[in-house]
Amino acid sequence: MSLRASPFPNFFLEGLHAVGWGLIFPCFWFLDRLLAVCISTSLERMWRREMECYLHPLQVVFGSVLFFILFIISTPFALLGFVLWAPLQAVRRPFAYHHQEQIIPMEDRNARWEETGKVSFGFLTGNLCLLPDGIARFNNLGHTQKRAAYIGKSIVQGVTRPHIRIFVDSPSSCGTVTPSSSLIPQPPPSSYGSIDVSASNQMDDVRETDGLPKPNSNQNSNQHKDLPRTLPQDADVPMEVSALFPSSVDIVCLQEVFDKRAATRLTRALGPLYGHVLYDVGVYACQPAGTCSSFKFFNSGLFLASRYPVMEAEYRCFPNGRGEDALAAKGLLTVKVEIGLQKGDKKMVGYINCTHLHAPEGKCSIRFEQLNMLTKWISEFQAVTRREDEMVMFDVLCGDFNFDNCSPDDRLEQSHSVFEEYTDPCRAGAGREKPWVIGTLLEQPTLYDENTRTPDSLQRTLETEELRKDYISPPVAVEGVPLVYPEPDEPWTGRRIDYLLYRESAVSSHGKTELEELTYVTQLAGLTDHVPLAFRLSVSLDPQH
Repeated sequence: MSLRASPFPNFFLEGLHAVGWGLIFPCFWFLDRLLAVCISTSLERMWRREMECYLHPLQVVFGSVLFFILFIISTPFALLGFVLWAPLQAVRRPFAYHHQEQIIPMEDRNARWEETGKVSFGFLTGNLCLLPDGIARFNNLGHTQKRAAYIGKSIVQGVTRPHIRIFVDSPSSCGTVTPSSSLIPQPPPSSYGSIDVSASNQMDDVRETDGLPKPNSNQNSNQHKDLPRTLPQDADVPMEVSALFPSSVDIVCLQEVFDKRAATRLTRALGPLYGHVLYDVGVYACQPAGTCSSFKFFNSGLFLASRYPVMEAEYRCFPNGRGEDALAAKGLLTVKVEIGLQKGDKKMVGYINCTHLHAPEGKCSIRFEQLNMLTKWISEFQAVTRREDEMVMFDVLCGDFNFDNCSPDDRLEQSHSVFEEYTDPCRAGAGREKPWVIGTLLEQPTLYDENTRTPDSLQRTLETEELRKDYISPPVAVEGVPLVYPEPDEPWTGRRIDYLLYRESAVSSHGKTELEELTYVTQLAGLTDHVPLAFRLSVSLDPQH
């Protein structure tokens, strides 16, 4: 079943929605600018000190007065637009779909699957904090539109590079060298979104003039010179920290893409590479009873880009949001994709499930209930969409779960049965991480420190346990109970709240699933407060199936 691009059933309703939002948007934008002019990131404050700029208080006073007046003037038009916009949400499908032909080439890792009897698939998840600019600044991140454009280009740059592995048989060898040594000739980058030298320099200028962290002077060369370093060498999973996104990622799942214009920028950047994008996922306004419990000002923030055609997609909103989290339509996006390969009379398909759970700390029962909901919803979706003539090649659950596997305060969620159904490659058991695991939640006040503001410096920081303690959020203690962490002879890991899980039982009847590689990505240093996570699954097909 092919999806419609528009979330509305006809052009008339789509036009009314556009008119309503067009009347609302100026008021929304003026309010956003009012917040943005009053709140500075730590990087902007540092630059003003270095440049000895003393005009900022005047800019705040005059800017806030100007935007407040414009906000008041535009309010009547926004109220009129709201009368048009709000009722239309009852007939809106809870996501928009973008489809175009793939223009940017990507290496096909499954070109010889019939000879090898093996297929592999790459997945990426990351929280981007693409909130409206004024709100994002509360997380020490600004310039949402510029960040979205730069993030989209960075993803394209990373995943389209060639996948090359060099095996060195030497006593000094540190293992497999992957993928981007300067000794390896690089193909000319595509003009559709990938970053060539001139484009990179232009984006550096954009970062410098618009308050984004600017890489050091040799950053562009370092991105092609510094190799991803695997650590530790005795890990049971081939894990590495990389300053570039891994090559040939098939499906990208992102969270906190709340801003509609930022979502459009990401879609424009990723669409020519992936071809199938679901964005603006979620519901707005008041929904029928039992679906969402309060008025939703923001969508779910979920965003999915796939190189495989989307066959079926469904979104469900968590009805138990509380506090400020209830203002956003957080929920679960479940998608079925067609891989485009066939074995015998069965075609290969896959399931990807993306979510973002309740954020405030100490709300473990809310997140536990949401885990119950998403496991139930995934089962229902797959029961309805599975066909006899299909082979399921992967079933992946990913997203920002907002709890970790090391904090005493998250004990309830850590024991949920979802970890019995799905495999978490970083987990040794409930409340216990594997010794090589690295946290994914960065400390917001330190996002622009020298040790974290560039991909290379953040890579080095994540690889060093003593440095990680200063820049990754520590475990959360139970209220009133002193925190003793880590235990003797145990490593310090930090909070890993971004998850990539896979279910082996989905493919066990016709193949065996193995984890080929797991990557912590630092390419978005200074652009988000999370460390993106990627892995590649390999499925060895049963020749007798």
